[in-house]
Amino acid sequence: MVLPAPLSGAAGADGTMALHFGFDNSYARLPARFHAKQPPTQVTRPAAIRVNAALAAELGLDAEALASPEGTAIFAGNHVPDGAEPLAAAYAGHQFGHFVPQLGDGRAILLGEVVGPDGTRRDIQLKGSGPTPFSRSGDGRAALGPVLREYMVSEAMAALGIPTTRALAAVTTGETVYRQEMLPGAVFTRVAASHIRCGTFQYFAARQDTEALRLLADHVIARHYPHAAHGKQPYRAMLEAVVARQADLIARWLLVGFIHGVMNTDNMSVAGETIDYGPCAFMDAYDPATVFSSIDHHGRYAYANQPSIAHWNLVRLAEAMLALLGETEAAAIETAKAALSGFAPHFKAAYDAGLCRKLGLEPGEAGNALAQDLLERMTANAADFTLTFRALAADAEGAATARTLFADPAAFDGWAEGWRAALAAGPLAAPQAAACMRAVNPAVIPRNHMVEDAIAAAVNRADFAPFATMLAVLADPFSDHPTHPRHMAPPQDSERVLHTFCGT
Repeated sequence: MVLPAPLSGAAGADGTMALHFGFDNSYARLPARFHAKQPPTQVTRPAAIRVNAALAAELGLDAEALASPEGTAIFAGNHVPDGAEPLAAAYAGHQFGHFVPQLGDGRAILLGEVVGPDGTRRDIQLKGSGPTPFSRSGDGRAALGPVLREYMVSEAMAALGIPTTRALAAVTTGETVYRQEMLPGAVFTRVAASHIRCGTFQYFAARQDTEALRLLADHVIARHYPHAAHGKQPYRAMLEAVVARQADLIARWLLVGFIHGVMNTDNMSVAGETIDYGPCAFMDAYDPATVFSSIDHHGRYAYANQPSIAHWNLVRLAEAMLALLGETEAAAIETAKAALSGFAPHFKAAYDAGLCRKLGLEPGEAGNALAQDLLERMTANAADFTLTFRALAADAEGAATARTLFADPAAFDGWAEGWRAALAAGPLAAPQAAACMRAVNPAVIPRNHMVEDAIAAAVNRADFAPFATMLAVLADPFSDHPTHPRHMAPPQDSERVLHTFCGT
């Protein structure tokens, strides 16, 4: 197969940089009812904030060209590059449990797809690029704060090894948006394996459009799960693969204390990536009931609820796919149930094994029991989730620092004796166990108060230095950063951020 040429940059006679993308837009080739062709809306005074040079290299793109004025014009929506086929995708979704039959990209434009040097196909999408037919009276714009939050958190998740959409660029627009107050506007360039959601299947199921469901499923199989095409039941195999990826993804979220905040079915990617960073946050003190989202009034998407909500969302996906899963409704339901039954054991295996790794232990019942005991004691003593596990990793034999994180240090002592005994009985010597633990227990996460500090500096003073520092520190999460002690510390009482906002 001949791959499309990647973006390249070449200086023209007048010194400007000419940009050429090698788009190959498979989603745009689907029938018209899948999307609305829609160019981005131009802005008045675009200015670059940042281009992700490392990601650009992964995509086979020229970071220098992307950082040029012509690149800024593309990222702002002022210029549509050759080969792009801008569109807003159609989808539906359950939002806080209530079905909305038509949502769609209300402030996002998919420019197109690029195939990187490794053969991986990825979407390039502009968020905040103006209204679309799915905007529902919205302005289609994004404020600077949510753009910076998504940039920081999505790149932190990538560095933590968690499947995620990525940040390619961010620009300011020179315009303001109104979100209870006037705020500077910005556009975010997101890269994703695809932007196909559980809600995309729901959109066509609600319309009883079986032909579109089949086309969509075939597209997803070809793009994300090619192995499924070779089985006797390709659509069941696809559903099973989505279930497995979601189970693994949610386990990874919990293992770093991440809370998505708005796990609607339109915010669940069938590619298995974390997508749509709105009121997301990382826990400080461990508490399974933690909620940050300002719109999650009843804790539907609390930290500990995320596995059950993921399963609930997958049930909705299976319902939307019933027409593809069996010749009769009864047969389709049995197929769906069989595929969905894999979620709980897959999640438990991934989560339990991950907790044992965080403690330097071999997976098994003994390690699981120790992990759960520790989490219960952490909850009762408001121990910081990230720092507790990192302290254990720093000194696998002693972990003296960890006990200071507990309101009652004796609660830690009562647990630590059993943990030390389990370590001693394990196959690794203490230094090797500690090294393995440091590789899975981050020293830094995008803590809410530091994210908010970086946003406030940019919004209030046009100072992007704290944002740049955050990105530099978060890019190496498993190393200590003694020159940035505040990024490694929990918030002071006066710094705690209790509510995060969607920003739409």
